[in-house]
Amino acid sequence: MRALISVYDKTGLDMLASGLAELGWEIVSSGGTSSELSSLGIDHIAVESITGVPEMLGGRVKTLHPKIHGGILADRSDPAHVSDLDTQEIEAIDLVVCNLYPFGREPSIELIDIGGPAMVRAAAKNHEHVGVVVDPSEYVAVLDELRDRGSLALATRRRLARTAFALTAAYDQAIAAWLGQVAAEAVDAPGLGASVEGQVADEAVDGELPELVRVVLEKVEDLRYGENPHQRGARYRYREVLPRQAIPAPGWWDGCLQHSGIAMSYLNYFDAEAAWRLVADLSALDPEMATAVVVKHANPCGAAMGQGCADVYEMAFECDSLSAFGGVVALSRRVDMATAAKIGSNPKADVLIAPSYDPQALEMLKGKRKNMRILEAPPFELPAVEVRSLCGGALVQQADSYIADRSSWNVVTDAAPTELQLKDLEMAWRVCARTASNAIVIVRDLQAVGVGAGQQNRVDSSRIAARKAGERSVGSVAASDAFFPFRDGLEALASAGVTAVVQPGGSMRDQELIDAADELGIAMVMTGERHFRH
Repeated sequence: MRALISVYDKTGLDMLASGLAELGWEIVSSGGTSSELSSLGIDHIAVESITGVPEMLGGRVKTLHPKIHGGILADRSDPAHVSDLDTQEIEAIDLVVCNLYPFGREPSIELIDIGGPAMVRAAAKNHEHVGVVVDPSEYVAVLDELRDRGSLALATRRRLARTAFALTAAYDQAIAAWLGQVAAEAVDAPGLGASVEGQVADEAVDGELPELVRVVLEKVEDLRYGENPHQRGARYRYREVLPRQAIPAPGWWDGCLQHSGIAMSYLNYFDAEAAWRLVADLSALDPEMATAVVVKHANPCGAAMGQGCADVYEMAFECDSLSAFGGVVALSRRVDMATAAKIGSNPKADVLIAPSYDPQALEMLKGKRKNMRILEAPPFELPAVEVRSLCGGALVQQADSYIADRSSWNVVTDAAPTELQLKDLEMAWRVCARTASNAIVIVRDLQAVGVGAGQQNRVDSSRIAARKAGERSVGSVAASDAFFPFRDGLEALASAGVTAVVQPGGSMRDQELIDAADELGIAMVMTGERHFRH
């Protein structure tokens, strides 16, 4: 039995090679792997001894030779293949162990591996007869199976081949992404003219999404279940997305630390990300203020901004304390004892997420809320694109961000909002953008007091938000994620005591709405920017 070992990552090489040698395998190796085996005192045959051709072109050509690839690709069940091996005096290779140059870590032309992927793909293609190992974490299991049964089972070879093809697919995608990035960075370079690189860069500068989107995902963990207990769920992270942008692992979630509580579920992840994203959005308005958000079923049911973490948590919880039960609490500040005490005394949250915790506060929360997932998270990273699956395909879009800021808002009514109202309007606008459409959010004194989410018509969302706010809506402001098609939604807010509204505008009835706002004595601001969320 013959094994070809050519690895950049030498982790476990001593154990694997010595194990194969003890089992009577003949080892073939090249380049740096051969040198390492020599230093370890492990007998092996150098590739050039088989090919009769020395390594050349600075190492670019070592294993690209018929005596190597013929040995890997030969179908031992095909008499013609066996005859070719005999005629060319080629010995079959039964195991290929190869990992690739670390292109993703330090992208460069010289770290684009050629021989490695060629050997990996050849062995994976011929997995009926050849095993292929691309991950050092597989070495122990492979050796154990070889010791137990003398060869790798077909099921094992097939599993290893699948892993190998996934590796080469991701590797090529990383290279394609990097080349696109290089082209984009070169857009101002002289002499590009109408070159292919220039065309790619122009497309990137214009902000167009590409015709072909390649998405490679790798599983990080199995979840307790999916959206419902009968559905399996798992968390994946991007290996690559889009030709001009590599998203390297680990992702933002991999930087989160779970201190305690039971395992995260599908919905826990979904809601926690929604809450942390909204905390980031609101904190951007005033980084000096503390921010608290409560999310249930991906929609905010509480949000507040203020000076103390404990106080803003209480304000956020008060918005809709009934819905907050079993939700996600997100805080922008370090959790101290005062905040932990208030969280511990309220009806349970399924998830608590914050940037850090005082040790005593963390221990108190662990004791009071044994099942609550307590997460410590780094700053939120807005993804470049969002991918949502469809049957047989997917929808891809740039992530929603705020293009129109307060400086570009347009006051369209006789009454203009005060400075305090503008601050409330900014907060309401951002909470509304992270609430399912149709969405209406009512805010007073930097505290969300009423949220109407996910209704099929805007007037119902207005009425729900007003009902939840109750008397707190008197003197408040409101935001609508899209334009009011009719005046009834505006009238519902005015009758509840709302005094200022922010909305995108853009309806054929905008003037009617402006006239209605003037009639009702409401200040109205139009942003020119819609924030639907489905």
